[in-house]
Amino acid sequence: MLFGISLRAGAAPYAAMVIDARSGEVLHSRNADTRLHPASLTKMMTLYIAFQAVEHGEVTLDTKFLISKKAAAEPPSKIGLRAGQRVALRYLIRAASVKSANDAATAIGEGLEGSEAAFARRMTRTAEALGMSRTTFKNAHGLTENGHMSTARDMTTLGRHLFYDYPEYYNLFSRMSTSTMGKTVYNTNRRFLGSYKGADGIKTGYTRAAGFNLVSSAQRGEERVIATVFGGRSSAARNAKIAELLDLGFRRAPTRVAVRKPRKPAYVKGGGNAPVAMATLESPSKAPQSGDGIYKGKTIRLQRAVLKSIRPMRRPGADEPAVSEELLLALSVEIDDVVKTEAAKAAETKAVEQVVLASVQPLARPQDEEQTIPGSAGDLEMAIREESGGFTATGGPALARVLVPKRRPQRSEPVLASAKPIKEVSAAPVQFAAAHAATAPMPRTTIEPAPEQPRVITRVSTSGGKHWGISLGKYTSRYKAERVLLKTALKEMETLDGSLRKVANRKGGFEATFLGLSAEQAQNACARLSARGTECRTMEPGNG
Repeated sequence: MLFGISLRAGAAPYAAMVIDARSGEVLHSRNADTRLHPASLTKMMTLYIAFQAVEHGEVTLDTKFLISKKAAAEPPSKIGLRAGQRVALRYLIRAASVKSANDAATAIGEGLEGSEAAFARRMTRTAEALGMSRTTFKNAHGLTENGHMSTARDMTTLGRHLFYDYPEYYNLFSRMSTSTMGKTVYNTNRRFLGSYKGADGIKTGYTRAAGFNLVSSAQRGEERVIATVFGGRSSAARNAKIAELLDLGFRRAPTRVAVRKPRKPAYVKGGGNAPVAMATLESPSKAPQSGDGIYKGKTIRLQRAVLKSIRPMRRPGADEPAVSEELLLALSVEIDDVVKTEAAKAAETKAVEQVVLASVQPLARPQDEEQTIPGSAGDLEMAIREESGGFTATGGPALARVLVPKRRPQRSEPVLASAKPIKEVSAAPVQFAAAHAATAPMPRTTIEPAPEQPRVITRVSTSGGKHWGISLGKYTSRYKAERVLLKTALKEMETLDGSLRKVANRKGGFEATFLGLSAEQAQNACARLSARGTECRTMEPGNG
Protein backbone atom coordinates (compact mmCIF):
# COMPACT_ATOMS: atom_id res chain seq x y z
CA MET A 1 0.00 0.00 0.00
CA LEU A 2 2.77 2.42 0.87
CA PHE A 3 4.53 1.50 -2.36
CA GLY A 4 1.41 2.35 -4.35
CA ILE A 5 1.09 5.72 -2.68
CA SER A 6 4.72 6.59 -3.41
CA LEU A 7 4.34 5.53 -7.03
CA ARG A 8 1.29 7.68 -7.60
CA ALA A 9 2.89 10.70 -5.93
CA GLY A 10 6.03 10.26 -7.96
CA ALA A 11 4.03 9.98 -11.18
CA ALA A 12 2.34 13.36 -10.74
CA PRO A 13 3.04 15.64 -13.72
CA TYR A 14 5.72 18.29 -13.25
CA ALA A 15 5.22 22.01 -13.97
CA ALA A 16 7.11 25.14 -12.92
CA MET A 17 6.92 28.92 -13.22
CA VAL A 18 9.22 31.73 -12.05
CA ILE A 19 8.46 35.47 -12.31
CA ASP A 20 9.87 38.78 -11.18
CA ALA A 21 7.21 39.85 -8.68
CA ARG A 22 7.87 43.56 -9.24
CA SER A 23 7.16 43.62 -12.96
CA GLY A 24 5.44 40.27 -13.57
CA GLU A 25 8.12 39.31 -16.11
CA VAL A 26 8.41 35.56 -16.69
CA LEU A 27 11.93 34.35 -15.87
CA HIS A 28 11.33 30.60 -16.37
CA SER A 29 8.42 28.31 -17.24
CA ARG A 30 7.87 24.64 -17.97
CA ASN A 31 4.45 23.11 -18.61
CA ALA A 32 3.16 26.31 -17.02
CA ASP A 33 -0.20 26.16 -18.83
CA THR A 34 -0.92 22.45 -18.27
CA ARG A 35 -4.08 21.95 -16.20
CA LEU A 36 -3.15 19.98 -13.07
CA HIS A 37 -4.49 19.33 -9.58
CA PRO A 38 -3.60 22.31 -7.35
CA ALA A 39 -4.20 20.52 -4.00
CA SER A 40 -4.09 22.92 -1.03
CA LEU A 41 -2.82 25.78 -3.19
CA THR A 42 -6.59 26.17 -3.59
CA LYS A 43 -6.72 27.76 -0.12
CA MET A 44 -4.89 30.78 -1.53
CA MET A 45 -8.10 31.65 -3.40
CA THR A 46 -10.28 30.84 -0.35
CA LEU A 47 -8.21 33.28 1.70
CA TYR A 48 -8.13 35.90 -1.09
CA ILE A 49 -11.94 35.99 -1.17
CA ALA A 50 -12.07 36.15 2.65
CA PHE A 51 -9.74 39.18 2.62
CA GLN A 52 -11.85 40.73 -0.13
CA ALA A 53 -15.07 40.20 1.85
CA VAL A 54 -13.57 41.90 4.92
CA GLU A 55 -12.25 44.79 2.81
CA HIS A 56 -15.69 45.52 1.35
CA GLY A 57 -17.63 45.16 4.61
CA GLU A 58 -19.31 41.91 3.71
CA VAL A 59 -18.10 40.48 7.04
CA THR A 60 -15.59 41.41 9.74
CA LEU A 61 -12.74 39.43 11.24
CA ASP A 62 -14.88 39.00 14.35
CA THR A 63 -17.93 37.64 12.51
CA LYS A 64 -18.68 34.16 13.88
CA PHE A 65 -19.36 31.37 11.38
CA LEU A 66 -21.49 28.37 12.22
CA ILE A 67 -19.59 25.12 11.66
CA SER A 68 -21.60 22.61 9.63
CA LYS A 69 -21.42 18.82 9.81
CA LYS A 70 -19.81 18.79 6.39
CA ALA A 71 -17.02 21.15 7.50
CA ALA A 72 -16.42 19.21 10.70
CA ALA A 73 -16.16 15.94 8.74
CA GLU A 74 -13.45 17.09 6.31
CA PRO A 75 -10.33 14.85 6.28
CA PRO A 76 -6.94 16.08 7.55
CA SER A 77 -5.18 18.36 7.62
CA LYS A 78 -7.65 19.92 10.12
CA ILE A 79 -7.90 21.64 13.50
CA GLY A 80 -10.83 19.59 14.81
CA LEU A 81 -13.84 21.91 14.41
CA ARG A 82 -17.12 20.56 15.83
CA ALA A 83 -20.54 20.77 14.18
CA GLY A 84 -22.68 23.50 15.72
CA GLN A 85 -19.65 25.39 16.94
CA ARG A 86 -19.32 29.11 16.16
CA VAL A 87 -15.85 30.41 15.32
CA ALA A 88 -14.67 33.93 14.51
CA LEU A 89 -13.42 34.41 10.96
CA ARG A 90 -9.97 35.54 12.13
CA TYR A 91 -9.28 32.12 13.67
CA LEU A 92 -10.50 30.27 10.58
CA ILE A 93 -8.15 32.39 8.44
CA ARG A 94 -5.18 31.59 10.69
CA ALA A 95 -5.93 27.86 10.59
CA ALA A 96 -6.33 27.78 6.79
CA SER A 97 -3.23 29.87 6.00
CA VAL A 98 -0.76 28.41 8.53
CA LYS A 99 -2.02 24.90 9.29
CA SER A 100 -3.71 24.43 5.87
CA ALA A 101 -6.78 23.12 7.71
CA ASN A 102 -9.44 21.69 5.40
CA ASP A 103 -12.27 22.05 7.92
CA ALA A 104 -11.45 25.76 8.39
CA ALA A 105 -11.42 26.36 4.61
CA THR A 106 -14.83 24.72 4.17
CA ALA A 107 -16.22 26.75 7.08
CA ILE A 108 -15.03 29.99 5.43
CA GLY A 109 -16.69 29.10 2.13
CA GLU A 110 -20.00 28.08 3.73
CA GLY A 111 -19.98 31.14 5.98
CA LEU A 112 -19.56 33.53 3.06
CA GLU A 113 -21.84 31.88 0.47
CA GLY A 114 -24.11 29.50 2.40
CA SER A 115 -22.73 26.37 0.69
CA GLU A 116 -19.39 25.15 -0.54
CA ALA A 117 -20.73 24.71 -4.10
CA ALA A 118 -21.83 28.36 -4.25
CA PHE A 119 -18.48 29.43 -2.84
CA ALA A 120 -16.63 27.36 -5.45
CA ARG A 121 -18.52 29.19 -8.20
CA ARG A 122 -17.50 32.48 -6.65
CA MET A 123 -13.89 31.28 -6.54
CA THR A 124 -13.99 30.52 -10.27
CA ARG A 125 -15.49 33.93 -11.08
CA THR A 126 -12.78 35.64 -9.02
CA ALA A 127 -10.12 33.58 -10.80
CA GLU A 128 -11.41 34.80 -14.15
CA ALA A 129 -11.31 38.39 -12.91
CA LEU A 130 -7.67 37.89 -11.88
CA GLY A 131 -6.75 36.55 -15.33
CA MET A 132 -6.50 32.90 -14.23
CA SER A 133 -8.10 31.70 -17.44
CA ARG A 134 -7.35 27.97 -17.07
CA THR A 135 -8.55 27.48 -13.49
CA THR A 136 -11.81 25.91 -12.26
CA PHE A 137 -12.62 25.39 -8.58
CA LYS A 138 -15.01 22.80 -7.14
CA ASN A 139 -14.29 23.18 -3.42
CA ALA A 140 -12.63 25.49 -0.91
CA HIS A 141 -9.86 23.20 0.38
CA GLY A 142 -8.29 21.59 -2.72
CA LEU A 143 -8.91 17.90 -2.12
CA THR A 144 -9.03 16.01 -5.42
CA GLU A 145 -12.34 16.38 -7.23
CA ASN A 146 -13.33 15.97 -10.85
CA GLY A 147 -12.92 19.28 -12.71
CA HIS A 148 -10.99 20.98 -9.88
CA MET A 149 -7.95 22.08 -11.93
CA SER A 150 -5.43 24.91 -12.28
CA THR A 151 -1.99 25.65 -13.76
CA ALA A 152 1.41 26.76 -12.52
CA ARG A 153 0.97 30.07 -14.31
CA ASP A 154 -2.43 30.75 -12.73
CA MET A 155 -1.25 29.90 -9.21
CA THR A 156 1.79 32.16 -9.65
CA THR A 157 -0.56 34.96 -10.69
CA LEU A 158 -2.69 34.35 -7.58
CA GLY A 159 0.37 34.44 -5.33
CA ARG A 160 1.41 37.81 -6.80
CA HIS A 161 -2.06 39.25 -6.24
CA LEU A 162 -2.06 38.09 -2.62
CA PHE A 163 1.24 39.89 -2.05
CA TYR A 164 0.25 43.20 -3.68
CA ASP A 165 -3.53 43.30 -3.15
CA TYR A 166 -3.55 42.44 0.56
CA PRO A 167 -0.10 43.16 2.04
CA GLU A 168 -1.65 43.62 5.49
CA TYR A 169 -2.46 39.89 5.59
CA TYR A 170 0.61 38.56 3.78
CA ASN A 171 2.56 38.06 7.03
CA LEU A 172 0.25 35.14 7.83
CA PHE A 173 2.09 33.00 5.28
CA SER A 174 5.48 33.59 6.91
CA ARG A 175 4.47 32.70 10.49
CA MET A 176 6.18 29.60 11.81
CA SER A 177 3.26 29.07 14.16
CA THR A 178 0.09 30.81 15.30
CA SER A 179 -2.59 30.59 17.94
CA THR A 180 -6.14 29.72 16.95
CA MET A 181 -9.03 28.78 19.25
CA GLY A 182 -6.65 28.23 22.17
CA LYS A 183 -4.36 25.95 20.15
CA THR A 184 -0.91 26.50 18.70
CA VAL A 185 -0.63 25.30 15.10
CA TYR A 186 2.56 25.11 13.02
CA ASN A 187 3.22 26.19 9.47
CA THR A 188 3.29 23.37 6.92
CA ASN A 189 6.07 25.25 5.10
CA ARG A 190 8.25 26.02 8.13
CA ARG A 191 11.23 23.90 7.00
CA PHE A 192 11.65 25.82 3.76
CA LEU A 193 10.97 29.19 5.42
CA GLY A 194 13.72 28.47 7.93
CA SER A 195 16.27 27.24 5.41
CA TYR A 196 16.03 29.54 2.39
CA LYS A 197 17.35 33.09 2.74
CA GLY A 198 14.66 35.70 2.12
CA ALA A 199 11.71 33.26 1.90
CA ASP A 200 8.50 34.66 3.42
CA GLY A 201 5.62 32.57 2.00
CA ILE A 202 3.33 31.47 0.44
CA LYS A 203 1.49 28.08 0.43
CA THR A 204 2.08 24.34 0.23
CA GLY A 205 -0.18 21.61 -1.15
CA TYR A 206 -0.26 17.85 -1.41
CA THR A 207 -2.60 15.14 -2.69
CA ARG A 208 -1.84 11.83 -4.32
CA ALA A 209 -3.02 13.10 -7.68
CA ALA A 210 -1.18 16.42 -7.42
CA GLY A 211 2.07 15.41 -5.77
CA PHE A 212 3.91 17.95 -3.61
CA ASN A 213 3.12 21.50 -4.74
CA LEU A 214 4.42 24.85 -3.51
CA VAL A 215 4.08 28.54 -4.37
CA SER A 216 6.90 30.45 -2.71
CA SER A 217 8.07 34.04 -2.60
CA ALA A 218 11.43 35.42 -1.48
CA GLN A 219 13.10 38.82 -1.35
CA ARG A 220 16.79 39.73 -1.45
CA GLY A 221 17.64 43.40 -1.44
CA GLU A 222 15.34 45.16 -3.88
CA GLU A 223 14.55 41.97 -5.80
CA ARG A 224 11.49 39.76 -5.18
CA VAL A 225 10.88 36.49 -6.99
CA ILE A 226 7.84 34.19 -6.97
CA ALA A 227 8.26 30.53 -7.97
CA THR A 228 5.73 27.70 -8.33
CA VAL A 229 6.31 23.97 -8.61
CA PHE A 230 3.75 21.20 -9.27
CA GLY A 231 4.33 17.44 -8.96
CA GLY A 232 7.18 17.16 -6.46
CA ARG A 233 8.00 13.58 -5.41
CA SER A 234 8.41 14.45 -1.73
CA SER A 235 8.43 17.52 0.47
CA ALA A 236 12.24 17.47 0.54
CA ALA A 237 12.48 17.14 -3.24
CA ARG A 238 9.89 19.88 -3.65
CA ASN A 239 11.80 22.23 -1.33
CA ALA A 240 15.07 21.56 -3.15
CA LYS A 241 13.43 22.23 -6.51
CA ILE A 242 11.77 25.46 -5.38
CA ALA A 243 15.12 26.67 -3.98
CA GLU A 244 16.71 25.95 -7.35
CA LEU A 245 13.97 27.87 -9.15
CA LEU A 246 14.26 30.87 -6.81
CA ASP A 247 18.05 30.95 -7.28
CA LEU A 248 17.50 30.95 -11.02
CA GLY A 249 15.03 33.80 -10.65
CA PHE A 250 17.44 35.96 -8.61
CA ARG A 251 20.17 35.37 -11.20
CA ARG A 252 17.93 36.45 -14.06
CA ALA A 253 16.00 39.28 -12.38
CA PRO A 254 17.40 42.78 -12.96
CA THR A 255 18.64 44.64 -9.92
CA ARG A 256 16.51 47.68 -10.65
CA VAL A 257 13.16 47.55 -12.37
CA ALA A 258 9.98 49.63 -12.25
CA VAL A 259 7.33 48.11 -9.98
CA ARG A 260 4.10 47.47 -11.89
CA LYS A 261 1.57 46.24 -9.37
CA PRO A 262 -1.24 44.03 -10.72
CA ARG A 263 -4.66 45.64 -10.98
CA LYS A 264 -7.19 44.59 -8.38
CA PRO A 265 -10.23 42.88 -9.85
CA ALA A 266 -13.68 44.43 -9.63
CA TYR A 267 -15.50 43.32 -6.49
CA VAL A 268 -18.39 41.03 -7.38
CA LYS A 269 -20.11 39.41 -4.45
CA GLY A 270 -21.53 35.89 -4.58
CA GLY A 271 -24.32 35.09 -7.01
CA GLY A 272 -22.73 36.76 -10.03
CA ASN A 273 -24.56 39.80 -11.40
CA ALA A 274 -27.90 38.83 -9.84
CA PRO A 275 -29.17 40.68 -6.76
CA VAL A 276 -27.72 39.05 -3.68
CA ALA A 277 -28.90 39.27 -0.10
CA MET A 278 -25.93 40.28 2.06
CA ALA A 279 -26.12 39.50 5.77
CA THR A 280 -24.37 42.14 7.88
CA LEU A 281 -24.20 42.23 11.64
CA GLU A 282 -25.53 45.22 13.50
CA SER A 283 -23.07 47.20 15.57
CA PRO A 284 -22.08 45.36 18.80
CA SER A 285 -23.79 47.97 20.94
CA LYS A 286 -27.18 47.52 19.23
CA ALA A 287 -27.29 43.89 18.06
CA PRO A 288 -29.03 41.50 20.47
CA GLN A 289 -26.78 38.85 21.93
CA SER A 290 -27.29 35.43 23.42
CA GLY A 291 -25.73 34.36 26.65
CA ASP A 292 -22.56 33.11 24.95
CA GLY A 293 -21.87 36.51 23.36
CA ILE A 294 -22.93 35.52 19.83
CA TYR A 295 -24.81 38.16 17.83
CA LYS A 296 -28.24 36.94 16.79
CA GLY A 297 -29.73 39.90 14.97
CA LYS A 298 -28.88 40.46 11.30
CA THR A 299 -29.84 43.11 8.79
CA ILE A 300 -30.60 41.79 5.31
CA ARG A 301 -29.75 44.34 2.62
CA LEU A 302 -30.14 43.75 -1.10
CA GLN A 303 -27.26 45.02 -3.23
CA ARG A 304 -28.17 45.79 -6.81
CA ALA A 305 -26.28 47.44 -9.62
CA VAL A 306 -27.13 51.12 -10.07
CA LEU A 307 -28.95 51.43 -13.38
CA LYS A 308 -29.20 55.21 -13.57
CA SER A 309 -27.86 58.28 -11.87
CA ILE A 310 -30.34 59.56 -9.28
CA ARG A 311 -30.76 63.32 -9.10
CA PRO A 312 -32.50 65.03 -6.19
CA MET A 313 -35.85 66.63 -6.91
CA ARG A 314 -36.15 70.43 -6.93
CA ARG A 315 -37.58 71.81 -3.73
CA PRO A 316 -41.20 73.08 -3.90
CA GLY A 317 -41.37 76.79 -4.64
CA ALA A 318 -37.71 76.92 -5.60
CA ASP A 319 -38.41 77.63 -9.27
CA GLU A 320 -36.54 80.58 -10.69
CA PRO A 321 -38.78 83.71 -11.09
CA ALA A 322 -39.73 84.57 -14.66
CA VAL A 323 -38.17 87.75 -16.04
CA SER A 324 -40.61 90.08 -17.79
CA GLU A 325 -39.90 91.54 -21.22
CA GLU A 326 -40.25 95.08 -19.82
CA LEU A 327 -37.44 94.44 -17.35
CA LEU A 328 -35.21 93.02 -20.05
CA LEU A 329 -35.89 96.05 -22.30
CA ALA A 330 -35.11 98.49 -19.49
CA LEU A 331 -31.86 96.73 -18.72
CA SER A 332 -30.81 96.73 -22.38
CA VAL A 333 -31.51 100.50 -22.72
CA GLU A 334 -29.50 101.24 -19.60
CA ILE A 335 -26.61 99.13 -20.85
CA ASP A 336 -26.65 100.97 -24.22
CA ASP A 337 -26.48 104.36 -22.44
CA VAL A 338 -23.50 103.30 -20.38
CA VAL A 339 -21.72 101.96 -23.46
CA LYS A 340 -22.29 105.21 -25.41
CA THR A 341 -21.06 107.36 -22.50
CA GLU A 342 -17.89 105.33 -22.10
CA ALA A 343 -17.26 105.41 -25.85
CA ALA A 344 -17.57 109.25 -25.89
CA LYS A 345 -15.10 109.54 -23.01
CA ALA A 346 -12.66 107.28 -24.77
CA ALA A 347 -12.90 109.30 -28.02
CA GLU A 348 -12.30 112.60 -26.17
CA THR A 349 -9.28 111.17 -24.37
CA LYS A 350 -7.86 109.86 -27.63
CA ALA A 351 -8.21 113.27 -29.32
CA VAL A 352 -6.27 114.98 -26.52
CA GLU A 353 -3.53 112.38 -26.73
CA GLN A 354 -3.21 112.88 -30.50
CA VAL A 355 -2.76 116.68 -30.10
CA VAL A 356 -0.07 116.21 -27.45
CA LEU A 357 1.75 113.52 -29.40
CA ALA A 358 1.69 115.61 -32.62
CA SER A 359 3.39 118.48 -30.78
CA VAL A 360 6.39 116.39 -29.73
CA GLN A 361 9.53 116.56 -31.90
CA PRO A 362 13.10 115.43 -31.26
CA LEU A 363 15.67 118.05 -30.22
CA ALA A 364 17.12 119.80 -33.31
CA ARG A 365 20.07 121.76 -31.86
CA PRO A 366 21.26 120.46 -28.52
CA GLN A 367 24.02 123.12 -28.37
CA ASP A 368 21.56 126.01 -28.00
CA GLU A 369 20.76 127.14 -24.50
CA GLU A 370 17.23 128.17 -25.37
CA GLN A 371 15.06 128.21 -28.43
CA THR A 372 11.91 130.05 -29.26
CA ILE A 373 9.23 127.82 -30.73
CA PRO A 374 7.99 129.11 -34.08
CA GLY A 375 4.36 129.89 -34.46
CA SER A 376 1.94 132.53 -33.42
CA ALA A 377 1.08 133.34 -29.85
CA GLY A 378 -2.36 131.95 -30.43
CA ASP A 379 -0.90 128.62 -31.52
CA LEU A 380 1.21 128.43 -28.39
CA GLU A 381 -1.69 129.44 -26.20
CA MET A 382 -3.82 126.63 -27.56
CA ALA A 383 -1.07 124.04 -27.02
CA ILE A 384 -0.53 125.15 -23.43
CA ARG A 385 -4.28 125.36 -22.87
CA GLU A 386 -4.66 121.73 -24.01
CA GLU A 387 -2.02 120.59 -21.52
CA SER A 388 -2.94 122.78 -18.52
CA GLY A 389 -6.72 122.65 -18.81
CA GLY A 390 -7.05 126.06 -20.51
CA PHE A 391 -6.00 128.58 -17.81
CA THR A 392 -2.95 129.52 -15.74
CA ALA A 393 -2.82 129.90 -12.00
CA THR A 394 -3.48 133.67 -12.32
CA GLY A 395 -6.70 133.11 -14.22
CA GLY A 396 -5.43 134.47 -17.53
CA PRO A 397 -4.64 132.65 -20.70
CA ALA A 398 -1.85 130.05 -20.32
CA LEU A 399 0.90 131.59 -22.47
CA ALA A 400 4.54 130.73 -22.18
CA ARG A 401 7.67 130.33 -24.25
CA VAL A 402 8.76 126.73 -24.11
CA LEU A 403 12.56 126.56 -24.00
CA VAL A 404 14.92 123.67 -24.45
CA PRO A 405 16.88 122.90 -21.23
CA LYS A 406 20.59 123.63 -21.10
CA ARG A 407 22.89 120.95 -22.28
CA ARG A 408 24.24 118.89 -19.44
CA PRO A 409 28.01 118.83 -18.89
CA GLN A 410 29.87 115.75 -20.09
CA ARG A 411 30.00 112.99 -17.54
CA SER A 412 32.42 110.20 -17.06
CA GLU A 413 29.65 107.63 -16.54
CA PRO A 414 28.53 105.80 -19.65
CA VAL A 415 25.14 106.77 -21.01
CA LEU A 416 22.84 103.78 -21.54
CA ALA A 417 21.90 103.13 -25.12
CA SER A 418 18.30 102.63 -24.03
CA ALA A 419 17.94 106.22 -22.78
CA LYS A 420 15.26 108.13 -24.67
CA PRO A 421 16.23 111.43 -26.48
CA ILE A 422 14.94 114.68 -24.99
CA LYS A 423 11.84 115.97 -26.73
CA GLU A 424 10.74 119.56 -27.30
CA VAL A 425 7.22 120.82 -27.65
CA SER A 426 6.22 122.81 -30.74
CA ALA A 427 2.87 124.43 -31.24
CA ALA A 428 0.74 122.66 -33.80
CA PRO A 429 -1.11 124.89 -36.29
CA VAL A 430 -4.58 125.25 -34.83
CA GLN A 431 -7.36 127.67 -35.88
CA PHE A 432 -8.38 130.03 -33.08
CA ALA A 433 -11.18 132.55 -32.66
CA ALA A 434 -10.48 136.22 -33.57
CA ALA A 435 -10.73 137.24 -29.91
CA HIS A 436 -7.43 135.49 -29.18
CA ALA A 437 -5.52 136.80 -32.22
CA ALA A 438 -4.03 139.88 -30.48
CA THR A 439 -2.32 139.05 -27.23
CA ALA A 440 0.08 140.76 -24.83
CA PRO A 441 3.82 140.10 -25.06
CA MET A 442 4.65 136.68 -23.68
CA PRO A 443 6.76 136.52 -20.51
CA ARG A 444 9.92 134.47 -20.83
CA THR A 445 9.67 131.32 -18.69
CA THR A 446 12.47 128.79 -18.57
CA ILE A 447 11.66 125.20 -17.54
CA GLU A 448 14.51 123.58 -15.66
CA PRO A 449 14.26 119.75 -15.92
CA ALA A 450 15.17 117.65 -12.92
CA PRO A 451 18.63 116.12 -13.33
CA GLU A 452 18.37 112.51 -14.44
CA GLN A 453 20.03 110.03 -12.12
CA PRO A 454 22.39 107.55 -13.80
CA ARG A 455 21.08 103.99 -13.96
CA VAL A 456 23.40 101.12 -13.15
CA ILE A 457 22.60 97.65 -14.47
CA THR A 458 24.08 94.71 -12.59
CA ARG A 459 23.72 91.05 -13.58
CA VAL A 460 22.89 88.90 -10.59
CA SER A 461 25.03 85.78 -10.20
CA THR A 462 23.01 82.62 -10.64
CA SER A 463 25.26 80.56 -8.41
CA GLY A 464 25.19 82.87 -5.40
CA GLY A 465 28.82 82.02 -4.65
CA LYS A 466 27.94 78.38 -4.04
CA HIS A 467 30.84 76.70 -5.80
CA TRP A 468 31.79 74.22 -3.08
CA GLY A 469 30.79 70.59 -2.79
CA ILE A 470 31.21 67.47 -0.69
CA SER A 471 32.25 63.95 -1.65
CA LEU A 472 30.90 60.80 0.03
CA GLY A 473 33.49 58.47 -1.45
CA LYS A 474 33.75 56.17 -4.47
CA TYR A 475 31.65 53.08 -5.13
CA THR A 476 31.85 50.11 -7.44
CA SER A 477 28.64 50.95 -9.33
CA ARG A 478 26.61 54.01 -10.23
CA TYR A 479 23.56 52.48 -8.53
CA LYS A 480 25.35 52.19 -5.18
CA ALA A 481 26.57 55.78 -5.42
CA GLU A 482 23.11 57.10 -6.26
CA ARG A 483 21.61 55.11 -3.40
CA VAL A 484 24.09 56.62 -0.91
CA LEU A 485 23.28 60.11 -2.23
CA LEU A 486 19.55 59.55 -1.85
CA LYS A 487 19.82 58.21 1.68
CA THR A 488 22.11 61.05 2.70
CA ALA A 489 19.80 63.67 1.16
CA LEU A 490 16.86 62.27 3.14
CA LYS A 491 18.84 62.33 6.40
CA GLU A 492 20.32 65.82 5.89
CA MET A 493 17.46 67.61 4.12
CA GLU A 494 18.05 70.87 6.02
CA THR A 495 21.84 70.98 5.56
CA LEU A 496 21.86 69.92 1.89
CA ASP A 497 18.79 71.86 0.80
CA GLY A 498 19.18 73.20 -2.75
CA SER A 499 22.28 71.15 -3.55
CA LEU A 500 22.75 69.02 -6.67
CA ARG A 501 23.33 65.26 -6.41
CA LYS A 502 25.88 64.06 -8.96
CA VAL A 503 27.69 60.78 -9.59
CA ALA A 504 31.04 61.23 -11.34
CA ASN A 505 32.77 58.34 -13.10
CA ARG A 506 36.34 58.71 -11.94
CA LYS A 507 39.39 56.53 -11.71
CA GLY A 508 38.80 54.08 -8.93
CA GLY A 509 34.99 54.07 -9.05
CA PHE A 510 31.85 56.16 -9.13
CA GLU A 511 32.15 59.16 -6.81
CA ALA A 512 29.01 60.34 -4.98
CA THR A 513 28.98 64.14 -4.62
CA PHE A 514 26.75 67.04 -3.63
CA LEU A 515 27.49 70.27 -5.56
CA GLY A 516 26.28 73.86 -5.41
CA LEU A 517 27.09 74.51 -1.71
CA SER A 518 28.70 77.47 -0.03
CA ALA A 519 31.90 76.92 1.93
CA GLU A 520 29.98 77.09 5.20
CA GLN A 521 27.32 74.65 4.01
CA ALA A 522 29.95 72.16 2.82
CA GLN A 523 31.86 72.29 6.11
CA ASN A 524 28.69 71.96 8.21
CA ALA A 525 27.42 69.06 6.10
CA CYS A 526 30.70 67.15 6.38
CA ALA A 527 30.82 67.77 10.13
CA ARG A 528 27.31 66.36 10.59
CA LEU A 529 27.92 63.38 8.31
CA SER A 530 31.26 62.57 9.94
CA ALA A 531 29.51 62.60 13.32
CA ARG A 532 27.10 59.98 11.91
CA GLY A 533 30.03 57.82 10.79
CA THR A 534 29.66 58.65 7.09
CA GLU A 535 32.77 59.28 5.01
CA CYS A 536 32.83 62.90 3.80
CA ARG A 537 35.29 65.44 2.45
CA THR A 538 34.79 69.01 1.24
CA MET A 539 35.49 69.95 -2.39
CA GLU A 540 36.85 73.46 -3.05
CA PRO A 541 35.88 75.36 -6.21
CA GLY A 542 37.67 73.91 -9.20
CA ASN A 543 38.84 70.80 -7.30
CA GLY A 544 35.70 68.69 -7.94
